[in-house]
Amino acid sequence: MEVKVLGMGCARCRDLEQRARKALAEMGLATEVEKVDDIQIIMTYRVMATPALVINGTVKSAGRIPSVEEIKRWLGENGRSERLL
Repeated sequence: MEVKVLGMGCARCRDLEQRARKALAEMGLATEVEKVDDIQIIMTYRVMATPALVINGTVKSAGRIPSVEEIKRWLGENGRSERLL
């Protein structure tokens, strides 16, 4: 599973990163959270506002900080599809 936080390192970006790490830990997933602060790379995801959360190449949120529970739900959806393959 691939988890990325897109943003320039502001407090909101750090908060999203911490929430993503907490969600992964609570689910027992050993996935790393990649921080992406290169504006050229961020633009390839076509997000208009940061922070943004990307799971397995899909933008799940942009311009807001989702709750840990919401992130866990997205992680669970991706985990189920990976296990079925």
